[in-house]
Amino acid sequence: MSLALASPSRGTPPLPTSRAEMTARGWDEVDVVFVTGDAYVDHPSFANGLLARLLEAAGFRVAVLAQPEWQSCEPWREFGRPRLFFGVSAGNMDSMINHYTANRKVRNDDAYSPGGAIGRRPDRATLAYCQRSREAFPGVPIVAGGVEASLRRLAHYDYWSDTVRRSILLDAKADLVVFGMGERTILEIARGLAAGRTPKDLRDLRGVAYRLGASEPIPPDPGAWWPGALELPPYEQVAADILAFCELTRIAHLETNPHNARRLVQRHGREAVVVNPPALPLVEQEMDEVYGLPFTRRPHPGYGAARIPAFEVVQHSVQIMRGCFGGCTFCSITAHEGRIIQSRSKESIVTEIGLLAKQPGFKGTVSDIGGPTANMYQMRCTRPEVEAKCRRLSCVHPTVCKLLGTDHGPLKEVMREARSVEGVKRVLVASGVRMDLARRDPDYLQELAAHHVGGHLKVAPEHTDPEVLRLMKKPSADDYVAFDREFRAASRRAGKKQYTVPYFIASHPGSGVEEMIDLAVFLKRNGYKPDQVQDFIPSPFDIAACMYHTGLDPMTKQPVKIAKGLRNRRLQRALLQFFKPENWFEVRRALLEAGRQDLIGAGCDCLIPDRPPPEAIDGRRREATRTFTEQTSGDHIRGGPGTGQGPHQPVAARGKRARPRKSVGYRPKRSGR
Repeated sequence: MSLALASPSRGTPPLPTSRAEMTARGWDEVDVVFVTGDAYVDHPSFANGLLARLLEAAGFRVAVLAQPEWQSCEPWREFGRPRLFFGVSAGNMDSMINHYTANRKVRNDDAYSPGGAIGRRPDRATLAYCQRSREAFPGVPIVAGGVEASLRRLAHYDYWSDTVRRSILLDAKADLVVFGMGERTILEIARGLAAGRTPKDLRDLRGVAYRLGASEPIPPDPGAWWPGALELPPYEQVAADILAFCELTRIAHLETNPHNARRLVQRHGREAVVVNPPALPLVEQEMDEVYGLPFTRRPHPGYGAARIPAFEVVQHSVQIMRGCFGGCTFCSITAHEGRIIQSRSKESIVTEIGLLAKQPGFKGTVSDIGGPTANMYQMRCTRPEVEAKCRRLSCVHPTVCKLLGTDHGPLKEVMREARSVEGVKRVLVASGVRMDLARRDPDYLQELAAHHVGGHLKVAPEHTDPEVLRLMKKPSADDYVAFDREFRAASRRAGKKQYTVPYFIASHPGSGVEEMIDLAVFLKRNGYKPDQVQDFIPSPFDIAACMYHTGLDPMTKQPVKIAKGLRNRRLQRALLQFFKPENWFEVRRALLEAGRQDLIGAGCDCLIPDRPPPEAIDGRRREATRTFTEQTSGDHIRGGPGTGQGPHQPVAARGKRARPRKSVGYRPKRSGR
């Protein structure tokens, strides 16, 4: 099977980002304008770069409108009226996660912007970009895609507004939404529109969701129109009833296997959203075609010397596969990329490494060969006829499926070939390693420790509490302890002193302060001091987000412990890093409230000493000063005009206290608050 692309021509410049660049190519119009919330990087790790090159290889004229000023539609007219469609994406991340921390505070930087600058895209960027596309050229089809549109294609819980929002199709009013990895689907759309078909004619494509407007007929029984179609609980019901929301989540996740998924229909008042079965996974030849496109592997020259942090992380990396069958409930990778592993051939990977080694500035180190998980390369179900019927959400939880092929042999061959490429000194594995799979092959673990780790190996045990791990679909804590022991032993045999870098999550559904105290004791006993800690963020569509919103496990409808208050979340994060002096007061408060005074003092298991260290006292003093300054400042939201606090409190009519102003959200350069 092939995508029918033209043979790549090396040295091709990046796609135009301005009218001048378009004119320099001799074009008087373009077929497709990609609108993206990320900087334009001509690298396969950036969706805007990959899809633009894909359409170019298929013979289409493509321009990239990267991070446009969205206050007017004028930037959308830069290239004139596109002949086929606007392709709209918020970027490689959901724009709300890109903007805000787990505590709903504005982030200090944006890894996908030049210089890491914030303010280069709006909140809910897909909505703004679709609106401006319609304003600029009414009637031009709009095709939305990317993580933000993909994971919001149905009614979903939105953490930042703490509400259940409608499908993004109804607010963005895009003609089509391409969900999941969209190479094959975007090609079919472009070729269909070029052949004179309309967006409505393309509604039968796999990997596409679309809106049935109020003036269009909506079938009373979707199964009568589309055999096997399922009707989901309507938006109005899932917004009001947590059991209905759980049922929506359960059905949506059971219908993600492209080999057996059924069409989904969800009503929103007088309208409806239709979600077709996912696109079929790319085969090896198609993966080779996609990653063999003539990328420059550089940001667009127009950015000059400005750093793009996300690019620097992947600049010298090579993606060897995509997809993940782990099925972690807090992770969007399986929902977006699918749980069927799609791998490149060894020849394709080695060829890319050879090209990378010849690039100016390459110093001999390939920073990563991997993907969503480092060691799932070419791992598939050994029974295709069973895979075509399977609805299991994870191939490795609660145990590794007996039909899953877990042979690391093909991966070891790739690793050996990669480090033998001329000009390459080291090939590292920076992607996270799935520990329960790696332990099945001691030779792989030895190969990894001896040649592909630069001192630290990333792994993700996430927690230690059995119930939390069950809700996450992660293996037990004993698995991590055993893996850590085996990896250190393999490192010693290779004459190296290397360590694992464990990642843990605070405030995940099922985790309360008591569970985090047990985790902190586990870390103390084993000598682990995690430097990087994640606060759980409920992402749209995720099973864990449903748990957070409803307090129920959508698969069993059983209650789940939830940490929603910022105070509770702050205590959990502090317990993960109990060893930091500045966390002393928070850890002490958590231990006292849980009745665990036995963990305060000088004992072996004690997390903190009896008395606060000087750093903790200094930190509390600085926090008190900052809080006092904020409360007495007329410009701060807690003490500013109209908040009902501080010296600027307005006189309310009839003696009633004035209501606080509603937040307007993250809008750089927006007039007013």
